[in-house]
Amino acid sequence: MLIDGSPYGVTTGPDDALWFTLVHEGRIGRVTPGEAPAIFQLDPADGGPTVITTGVDGALWFTEFTGGRIGRATVDGTITAFEAASPYGITSGPDGAMWFTQLQGDRIGRITPDGEITHYPLAAEGAMPSMIVAGPDGALWFTLNQGNAIGRITVDGKVTHYALPTADAAPVGICAGPDEALWFVEIGAGQVGRIDASGAVTEFPLLDRAARPHAIVTGRDGALWFTQWGSGTLGRITTEGLIEEFPLEGAEPHGLTAGPDGRIWVAMESGALVRHPVSSSGRV
Repeated sequence: MLIDGSPYGVTTGPDDALWFTLVHEGRIGRVTPGEAPAIFQLDPADGGPTVITTGVDGALWFTEFTGGRIGRATVDGTITAFEAASPYGITSGPDGAMWFTQLQGDRIGRITPDGEITHYPLAAEGAMPSMIVAGPDGALWFTLNQGNAIGRITVDGKVTHYALPTADAAPVGICAGPDEALWFVEIGAGQVGRIDASGAVTEFPLLDRAARPHAIVTGRDGALWFTQWGSGTLGRITTEGLIEEFPLEGAEPHGLTAGPDGRIWVAMESGALVRHPVSSSGRV
């Protein structure tokens, strides 16, 4: 599906539509597979909208990294913005709030549905907290891209860091897996990683170590699916570590989601949302 702009993040909304960010155009969009997209202009348009996710309140929440804002969009396209320095990753928390990373501030943030923000500083300096996700243990887990670690923060603000075995791994994407663990990708090392609740890390080298994996989600088939920004491909890894790769049309794949039609959808910054032809439940 061609998109007039540069899709970066994509998620499946509570309305069974795909919601996406247009990072260079200062817009977000909504589309039901097979229909024309609806585009919503942000004001101001200089924010660089990046990651988008469904919120605890049934709205879509997204980060505007360069503009220093967190956005909230209802399913009818009504948009509200809240100021927050350098936000990047964002996720629904187990406590009725949204949690986000501050890429340049070495902080994790919490924002309530009405916009009240609390900041939690990290001990590491220049660690670049990137993606964040709610874990199966009731805590939030996040990647430290330049800290070469995975972080965990409880809802009352207690932070723990787990160093990665591989130097300069530069983790980015992270998701909750189907096996009570967290799965992440290492853009610097060309690996997929798994960390359990105790902090034990397992790493799986990719077929192409220069593929630069970026984002990762759990599919409906019980496997993990991830984008490979450097090679322009889609990857799949089972919980046992079996890896497959699939070509994508276009360039610079970033976010991805398990869509309402059972397919994996990928945001291609070159100007498209690409649907993997086989459903994530294994059916054509």
